[in-house]
Amino acid sequence: MSITSEDKADLLGLFGGQLLPGQTVDTLFRLPRMFPYAPVSRGDGPARPLPRAAKPMPRIAVPHEGRVFDMGDFLSVNRVAGALILKDGEVVFENYELGLNDQRHWASASVAKSVTSALIGAAIQDGFIRDLDAPLTDFIDIGAPYAEVSLRQLLRMNTGVLWREEYVDPNSERRQLLAKQFDFEPRAIVKHMTGLSRCAPPGGSWAYNTGESYLVAAVLEQATGKGLADYLSERIWSRLGMEQDATWWLDSPGGMVVSGSGMGATLRDYARFGQFVLEDGVIDGDRVVPAGWFKEAGSPFQIGEKQIPYGYMWWIPELQVPELAGSFQAEGIYGQYIHVNPAENLVIVLLCARSKPNMRLRFELNDDAFFAAVARALR
Repeated sequence: MSITSEDKADLLGLFGGQLLPGQTVDTLFRLPRMFPYAPVSRGDGPARPLPRAAKPMPRIAVPHEGRVFDMGDFLSVNRVAGALILKDGEVVFENYELGLNDQRHWASASVAKSVTSALIGAAIQDGFIRDLDAPLTDFIDIGAPYAEVSLRQLLRMNTGVLWREEYVDPNSERRQLLAKQFDFEPRAIVKHMTGLSRCAPPGGSWAYNTGESYLVAAVLEQATGKGLADYLSERIWSRLGMEQDATWWLDSPGGMVVSGSGMGATLRDYARFGQFVLEDGVIDGDRVVPAGWFKEAGSPFQIGEKQIPYGYMWWIPELQVPELAGSFQAEGIYGQYIHVNPAENLVIVLLCARSKPNMRLRFELNDDAFFAAVARALR
């Protein structure tokens, strides 16, 4: 198995923030099938309707650095390929740009981490996982630096392991991990992670770490005895009335799901997943995750006096405004989002092709301010 030279060059360019706008769009379309992947079956049932709201989306006002912007500004400046807003389970806004439509898949990037987090909840509900504070060695054969790390610490990425999630730096741990994917060796990523160094005791520091999300896949596959794509299909995807199968990267042909990224789906199916989260993981009256799982997973935690805006592989908005109280979101590079706001009964999905992978290098309008503006407008 190998990746084409064109795909490899575009993927390295995407991570390095070196692609031109059209190249970025093209690569995000192709990304879900660049590596070996598994299908996530939607099953045989009919698609679940996404009913349209009777009233159109009101005008919004997004404050940003002393100026106020509207929906058109936000979509154009932020290169939003797809946007879908669900209020009270109804579509109040759906828009496609940059060649995206309701049939085409788009790369989720690290949004896949939050899908994996939902599967941890499902595994707890199914009795496969009983204690988040159990050491990883209860689930998988792993040594230093993870031998004393708990599953809860892994989900929060406060393991004390040294990591730099720097996409544009070819020497960062994140880019080294990407290079390891090109080997297409079964479970090579798990082996690679055991070669890392420690910077603090378990629980003593926090660093966003895509490699650790891959270890969650190893835990899930060992605990459930199933591949993640099959488990996602069985417990969620085939029961939510999705319109299409999704896809999810594997570390090798027939190997382990690369659970921190590499998932592809349509805008409307991402929105259905977001609505599932908003409804606390219940499908047609059947509880898929424990009651309150998503509230717990989407809550910040403390290290000493410092609050970390991260839960169990879900981000917490950093803008402190009443409209966003209790909200949390899946986030991926280049501006992929599933924003869930339980207090406002609101789900917002954004699929974007922004100028650089990480926020501090991009030029755009503030996403949290946009989410708050939508909540205000729909009250």
